[in-house]
Amino acid sequence: MSQLSEVDIRNVVSEVLAQLQSSGGTVSAPTIKSRPGRHGVFEDAATAAKAARGGFEQLKKKGWAGRAKVIEIVKQMCSDNAERWGKIEFEETKIGRLDHKIGKLYGIKNVLGTEYLTPYGMSGDAGITMEESAPWGVIGSITPVTHSVPTIAGNIVNMVAAGNAIVVNPHPGGAACAAIAIHEFNEAIKAELGIENLICTIEKPSLDSFNELCASPDVNLLCITGGPAVVDAAMKTGKRAICAGPGNPPVVVDDCSALDFDKVAKDIIFGGGFDNNLLCIGEKQIIAVGDSYKLTLDALKRQGAVLLTKQQTEAIKKEVFDIKDGGGGCSHAVLNRAYVGADASKLAAIAGLKVDPKTEMLITETDPDDLFVVEEQMMPLLPIVRAGCFPDAVRIAKESEHGYKHSAMVHTMNVKNMTIMGQAMDTTLFVKNGPCTAGLGMGGEGYISFSIATTTGEGITTPRTFTRFRRCTLVDNLNII
Repeated sequence: MSQLSEVDIRNVVSEVLAQLQSSGGTVSAPTIKSRPGRHGVFEDAATAAKAARGGFEQLKKKGWAGRAKVIEIVKQMCSDNAERWGKIEFEETKIGRLDHKIGKLYGIKNVLGTEYLTPYGMSGDAGITMEESAPWGVIGSITPVTHSVPTIAGNIVNMVAAGNAIVVNPHPGGAACAAIAIHEFNEAIKAELGIENLICTIEKPSLDSFNELCASPDVNLLCITGGPAVVDAAMKTGKRAICAGPGNPPVVVDDCSALDFDKVAKDIIFGGGFDNNLLCIGEKQIIAVGDSYKLTLDALKRQGAVLLTKQQTEAIKKEVFDIKDGGGGCSHAVLNRAYVGADASKLAAIAGLKVDPKTEMLITETDPDDLFVVEEQMMPLLPIVRAGCFPDAVRIAKESEHGYKHSAMVHTMNVKNMTIMGQAMDTTLFVKNGPCTAGLGMGGEGYISFSIATTTGEGITTPRTFTRFRRCTLVDNLNII
């Protein structure tokens, strides 16, 4: 490779300076107009990505103060619009519980912002080195129908704190509520900071728009929250992808007389019943050891859970699972999406059982290989399995979780057993003596995010997740000590 001469370098610099002077000292990306009356909403992924590139260039000029202001706007809008946006999302998706959808939007105030990006400095005889977190540019975000607006809002806080712009390809089932929120976010950001198209979305998202987004030269990084198929596709694009994959979280109840079983039951119902079990971290199956089996079962009933008979369970199972022929004599269960996030009363009605509409959880006694145990069903119906000893319970839990390394819970006063299960499960979230939500700072210490990168290992996403690390070194004897 030939090197530029001093004359060549001077010519290049002169040309750049001339361009800057002709543009008033700045180089700006062209403004791309979105859909009339829908700021940040575009017909296709390529245009949306190009518009977001312009938003990124504008954000760069606003510095850290601009990032902080965007985060302040987004958090305040989520609180101010929680009930309205929650209702819009609930009416569009028709899954989960309205009060919990509203609660998730109020929870955006606890998402980490610019305060999490602390630079690391080194000073010594040889000079000074600073390590900082730099933005990627434009992030392509794939969001689920289960938490459409909360996932988008939480991602905005994390990603903009890191200095990025975002283009969203939402799940088609939650695209309308996503477009409403994104339009309103953009309008508020433009009014306050003059930035246009910092957050963009596709009006009618599809597999084609997903592929187009992944291929766009304007997209630098992907953040995927979805099922195994979309995660697999994203990881084959050749771009860096932060992927929140599937889960099937078990909860183990140890044979421990010191446990408060009514609290155990409350925790399981709250975590597993939150938004009708749409949370990827939510308790999906209970494994109880020895005498704790009956104690847990009785406590669950005292706390309002309804126990199904074997016949009622089978009737519901036939309706919510379709058995498909996989060829070669193999078959597999496919979840009937019509019942994902359905109320407990709707599930009970399948078996001819009428329960109080306020019922949060159905429970059923099953074997370890039951479909309700091995499949991530995302509905308020928890199977409970008996284990003879704690090691046996951990084995069942590990098998049911399928090695996704997503989330697991345990209730025990035995610290050694906590360690045994934690090491065996090796999950991204491991909660002891609390509901699953404690792992996201709701009832436990910590912070919240609706993108939990289990597949690619980043864990609960933060602003740092969406940065590139860079080092700046100044060489000299500069220390003053």
